[in-house]
Amino acid sequence: MGRRHEASLPPAVRRMVTAAAEYLIGCAGIAAVRALDRDVVGQAHRPRGAAGRVTGWVFAHRPSNRRRNRWVVSLLSVRPADQILEVGFGPGIAVAELVRAGAGHVHGVDHSEVMLRQASRRNAAAIRAGRVTLVNAPADRLPPALDGPFDAILAVNSLGFWPAPAERLAELRRRLAPGGRIAIASQPRCPGASAGTSRDAADEIENLLRGAGFTQMSTQTLALSPPVICVLATVPGIGTPER
Repeated sequence: MGRRHEASLPPAVRRMVTAAAEYLIGCAGIAAVRALDRDVVGQAHRPRGAAGRVTGWVFAHRPSNRRRNRWVVSLLSVRPADQILEVGFGPGIAVAELVRAGAGHVHGVDHSEVMLRQASRRNAAAIRAGRVTLVNAPADRLPPALDGPFDAILAVNSLGFWPAPAERLAELRRRLAPGGRIAIASQPRCPGASAGTSRDAADEIENLLRGAGFTQMSTQTLALSPPVICVLATVPGIGTPER
């Protein structure tokens, strides 16, 4: 189908065609992504174009990804009035889980326009109901609308893509309410990644959070291959000494 013919289709039909293409190509696996775009590694960093749409489809439907996001959300012990921010929401899996968990309002930021579109479709009902707000912006330039204060912040496999992560975590700490909590999860995807790689990632994240002024850190592990680690920490409450 040529671009001129495709542009003449009604929006609803175009969305159906796009969704069908993403589904079929996604089923074909990563080889199809390579056929569309040689920069496959870059797609994980910032999905874009046709290959980015396929990458988002894979992220959203891979069972380990869905399990990882559900698990991280469960660790936050979401409360009905919670204002929550996800940095790097990808296809919107964790956003949907936070809504199901009963969060008061879920805010999300991602620097990929492709992910914004996919996450917006996935969470369309919650957006219409005023329970979700998604923004397209990089982690180092969060808009004023995301100044908070938030009760919880999470990031799932996105910290490694942030410029100057120590500075970003310090900025996020300022956006949390006293007693607010943060969850930073990582499942290393480098070649040969093992349980040791995950432990090293946990140590690095703990050090970054400690340097940014977070306290009461704990690390949880999800038994996937390689293991997923999630470092939880809090901002001291009013009158609570930092330690």
